[in-house]
Amino acid sequence: MEMITVPAGPARLTDRRTQRSWTVDVASFLLASVPVTQETGRLPLVDVSWQDALRFCNTLSEREGLTPVYEPESSTWDRSANGYRLPTEAEWEHACRAGTTGPRYGPLDEIAWYRENSAGSLHDVGGKAPNAWGLHDMLGNVWEWCWDVYDAEVYGEYRVLKGGGWFDEHWSCRASVRRRSHPTFRVDDVGFRVARSL
Repeated sequence: MEMITVPAGPARLTDRRTQRSWTVDVASFLLASVPVTQETGRLPLVDVSWQDALRFCNTLSEREGLTPVYEPESSTWDRSANGYRLPTEAEWEHACRAGTTGPRYGPLDEIAWYRENSAGSLHDVGGKAPNAWGLHDMLGNVWEWCWDVYDAEVYGEYRVLKGGGWFDEHWSCRASVRRRSHPTFRVDDVGFRVARSL
């Protein structure tokens, strides 16, 4: 799995529902160049919950001799551990934008599988143009789980999803769009990619 070094920088996040915006300073970190794929082939792994993603990260860390990051039963993150993890929402958006300021890092048909060009199905990862930092499929194909709670006061433990999927309209495939779901939720347009702290 190719890991890309994402440079440090500010991430400007927005929430259309609450009309809120905020800035997060993102430290440099490693992010997989594509979403996690199924055991055979290059299709993204889907029907995977946020909790499944945490368990996958820990298993991969142990396999590679790294310290697991998560305590899945309590949903806690050991920030001193060097293993694989989910990106935070700010890390994800900063990585997606790759230094750009618009809603997308390129023309949508060139960078993403979405409703208008997906023929109603998943596609192999890496088939569309990457962003300037070498990250593929940051928009379209599958929504990606992030570590963050969406809005604890309103939605409790619901977690953030980013990026849009193969079934979504063009307006969902933008760097700033936020979706939310319960950490046990599984569906055929949700996957994830792994990160590591530096």
